[in-house]
Amino acid sequence: MTPENSEESHPLLRPPGGSSPCGRLVFLAAFAAALGPLSFGFALGYSSPAIPSLRRAAPPAPRLDDSTASWFGAIVTLGAAAGGVLGGWLVDCAGRKLSLLLCTVPFVAGFAVITAAQDVWMLLGGRLLTGLACGVASLVAPIYISEISYPAVRGLLGSCVQLMVVIGILLAYLAGRVLEWRWLAVLGCVPPSFMLLLMCCMPETPRFLLTQHKRQEAMAALQFLWGSEQGWEEPCVESEHQQLSGINAIMFYAETIFEEAKFKDSSLASVIMGTIQVLFTAVAALIMDKAGRRLLLALSGVVMVFSTSAFGTYFKLTQDGSNNSSHVDLLAPVSTEPVDTSVGLAWLAVGSMCLFIAGFAVGWGPIPWLLMSEIFPLHVKGVATGVCVLTNWLMAFLVTKEFNNLMEVLRPYGVFWLASAFCIFSVLFTLFWVPETKGKTLEQITAHFEGR
Repeated sequence: MTPENSEESHPLLRPPGGSSPCGRLVFLAAFAAALGPLSFGFALGYSSPAIPSLRRAAPPAPRLDDSTASWFGAIVTLGAAAGGVLGGWLVDCAGRKLSLLLCTVPFVAGFAVITAAQDVWMLLGGRLLTGLACGVASLVAPIYISEISYPAVRGLLGSCVQLMVVIGILLAYLAGRVLEWRWLAVLGCVPPSFMLLLMCCMPETPRFLLTQHKRQEAMAALQFLWGSEQGWEEPCVESEHQQLSGINAIMFYAETIFEEAKFKDSSLASVIMGTIQVLFTAVAALIMDKAGRRLLLALSGVVMVFSTSAFGTYFKLTQDGSNNSSHVDLLAPVSTEPVDTSVGLAWLAVGSMCLFIAGFAVGWGPIPWLLMSEIFPLHVKGVATGVCVLTNWLMAFLVTKEFNNLMEVLRPYGVFWLASAFCIFSVLFTLFWVPETKGKTLEQITAHFEGR
């Protein structure tokens, strides 16, 4: 056994007799770190209301055509892939806290460049910078929260990463209904600025400090987070499936998808979809430590299989219809008169999409990020997590960039049936290869993978 492995053979931080800490500042620290995922979510959701606005822009403002709109939505994932590599290096060299502080710089700079954009290249440059920050935040925030949490609340706090992401997406959707794209970018600077101020008051994770042989600082951080340092001992010394479900393409092009489904108010449909995602992600956070990771992943995958199949069926049924202009007013009262078939099919579209979002939010939204922060041992966590984030965001780039092309080649129904096939594979992967981690310390999880 190597020195690194022996360091992780016992819990770094554990209470005698298995009692739980009573400190509550750990929740404040988790909230501060989760403002990074909130900024990340806002950057993801920004393109959905901004693209239609930029398509209508009149000179001298920059204007997007089909090709540049595709790049505007996708380039953020390319930046995030680079951010995953950068974050993997930063998290081990600079620490978890400093990495979170540093990622606020490209967030604010990127949105500032978009705000001041005079041409398409400035828009793409700003999106690339925000993508870089997204990559770092998506890697570091789960690690920080996982390492400051005790087992009884790690699932709850870890799920808050995805909860804040979907709140950020919903915030972008809501603000996009009243703000044009420049002012929406100004609003995007607020969450990372707030995170910078709040994280300055938070400690580094005790586990990272112990690996740097800073025992006194680690105990001080423990006192701050958990309320006590007495009685605690120190040691003697799935991601690509998430993107292949099509979730990022759906979030980036939500309004475009609903316009394709011929809804009167596609932006309102997107807001409803975002609200459902927030609600079900919150439900997942509350039940995560009771239901377990595997059960929620399997349930989530099954729901996504049926919903993507139903959405594909909608497009298949309407592609050759003589009347494919079913406009549904989402705020109109329910009529007692017979409903036109095309209107019913339009409701099949919005219903299946909302079911997909609910299913994703319960499992495949929050849990991959949580598992990523749980299963890797400390001595490889930065590199291994960086590889996972790189893979995740490269898949997101491919799915998002080629989404419109796939819609043309495979037709809309073919795209969603393809996503359904990937969701089936995700269920099988969960049942056969994903271990249960609820209620276990990070060191017990490491021991499981090392066969100890």
